[in-house]
Amino acid sequence: MDARIAAMKRVFLFLFVAAVLFAQAAPEVEITAEPHHHLVFTNDQVRVFNVDVPAHTDTLLHRHRHDYIYVQLGDAEVVNAVQGKDPVTVKLQNGQVGFLSAGFAHVARNVAAQPFRNVTIEVLQDENLRKSSKHWDEDRGLEVLEGGTQEILFVKDGIRVCEIELQPRGMVPVSLGPYLLVAVSDLELLQTEHNADIQAMDHIYLKAGEVQWFPAKHRSTLRNTRAAKFVVVEFP
Repeated sequence: MDARIAAMKRVFLFLFVAAVLFAQAAPEVEITAEPHHHLVFTNDQVRVFNVDVPAHTDTLLHRHRHDYIYVQLGDAEVVNAVQGKDPVTVKLQNGQVGFLSAGFAHVARNVAAQPFRNVTIEVLQDENLRKSSKHWDEDRGLEVLEGGTQEILFVKDGIRVCEIELQPRGMVPVSLGPYLLVAVSDLELLQTEHNADIQAMDHIYLKAGEVQWFPAKHRSTLRNTRAAKFVVVEFP
């Protein structure tokens, strides 16, 4: 019985490797033509995709022409098969945030029993931003807020990425510059804009995985009504 199980495992491994090699040899497509990447927002700064790959499913071979930031939604285990390289198994955790430089094509195979989901944020001005001068005082750090925390995860291409966790009625000040908010949990936020002339308030309702772009404006504050976790991508 053990020999039979071992043989079945070898057959499965052979078929899996063959499938990855076949996928890598297939013609590559642009990310906009990859059916598991769903474009949800675009402007002159970013192009945002909701990525959703069902269990035991492969993406098409697709190319990343821009640097990008990803925000993982749910735990996942994926085989990342970059064109011209050996496949690598990657385990990801809910809320994990990362940055990848452009210039590669790959196939992502979801080997877990649940969907692989993330938010992929392409930096459309990456070439210009790489040449920009330093904008932020800190590249990393943890700040205790009124009812929560804000952690600076990294600064790449002049863009600062922060993870914010708030308890009910927690509060965080946000950037003067434009920023993208990515909901890791469902959100009910109240944004208060502070101005010498007016004090405006807006309600923000987002489901996990949804995003909202905020243009440059006066200093504002985000306050939540329940426990919340989100990522803020701040632009110079």
